[in-house]
Amino acid sequence: MKTLYLSGPMTGYPRLNRDAFDAAEDLLRDAGYAVVNPHTLHHHTEWHAAMREDIRAMLTCDGVATLAGWERSRGAKIEVSLATRLAIPVQPVDLWLRE
Repeated sequence: MKTLYLSGPMTGYPRLNRDAFDAAEDLLRDAGYAVVNPHTLHHHTEWHAAMREDIRAMLTCDGVATLAGWERSRGAKIEVSLATRLAIPVQPVDLWLRE
């Protein structure tokens, strides 16, 4: 079973976009993936500390599933860039669901 990390925008969204993250997690789990949702990781409220925690978790995953709007998120851009440079597959949630 592949494990996917969810990457998407949080800052500036109601409830930090938790509804979109949770919906994507449900779809991917139903398709047979294990999912790491950063909303379940955050024990820190400070952005830098949360990003360190997120990146550690992402590095344990087989791929990154991006949510709509990730391109406008400072944190998601860092996650996608790092994953790409480390040859961790990155694609939108809907493409993972087609596999």
